[in-house]
Amino acid sequence: MIVIAFLLGIVNAFDVPIRQAFFVQMVGKEDLPNAIALNSSIFNGARVVGPAIAGFAIALFGEGWCFFLNGLSFVAVIVALLLMKIERVAAKPSDESPLKSFLQGFRFAMSDAAVRPALLLLSVLSLFGLQYSVFMPIYAQDILKGNASTLGLLMSSAGVGAVLGALHFAARTHYKGLARWIAATSSTCAVGLLIFSRASIYWVCVVVLFVVGFAATSQMAATNTLIQNRVPDELRSRVMAVYATMFMGVQPIGALIAGGIAKRIGAPHTLTVFGALVLLGSLVFLFRVVLRLRRTPRETTKAAVSD
Repeated sequence: MIVIAFLLGIVNAFDVPIRQAFFVQMVGKEDLPNAIALNSSIFNGARVVGPAIAGFAIALFGEGWCFFLNGLSFVAVIVALLLMKIERVAAKPSDESPLKSFLQGFRFAMSDAAVRPALLLLSVLSLFGLQYSVFMPIYAQDILKGNASTLGLLMSSAGVGAVLGALHFAARTHYKGLARWIAATSSTCAVGLLIFSRASIYWVCVVVLFVVGFAATSQMAATNTLIQNRVPDELRSRVMAVYATMFMGVQPIGALIAGGIAKRIGAPHTLTVFGALVLLGSLVFLFRVVLRLRRTPRETTKAAVSD
């Protein structure tokens, strides 16, 4: 099982940056924000519907068949990819090593005045902010004195918020205001985590998790859109590989840290610390990026497109 999970991680290392870079080729740059947000809504919608389907499948067939049916569902995805008629782009041959290519994308990401802080804030969200899901069983059973149904409703509340957050972002028709949106949603997510960490009333937890799911997904979609808008096409897949590393790569590390800290100080205190760290990162982003962009003349900075 560990080997299979490791291989799945390798597959995702290739799949995520290719998938993200493919958005522009499929829909064009004008509709890119909508495509990214719709992709997020589908992903988070599956998080809500998937566990329910899995529950029925496990009850009827068992866990093994549940995994088999999940694998079988990828056949439809493969068929859809084969049926796509996308205009071919001439590939530019490169003699660079994969490591050198990754470092080139990393250097661009870290040198761009808007991409670097947005990526760093996203890493903070992934490392600390998204770890609330790790503690859901503890909250459902020990703090709210509930059962499996309580856990399912808590997770569904966050999932529904995430879907609506993505759909709300999908309604955008322009790139303007992305940095302000990132700062606002990140701050909202942090405040929600702080409230949730101290809450012990069921309906309060449900409402707050809805807000956290909405804000976190909106921030992720806005960050992705900001990066895709600013990166040149020849570096798109490399920069998106950096995006995947700084977002998905740090999340398991955050879960490990969360478990270790919670063992010593408890889940509520751990979430309070994590929420405070996300809020600190949000405030740094607000003062060092958003307010600076407001003071910078639009004629002299490209960042004004996304401020």
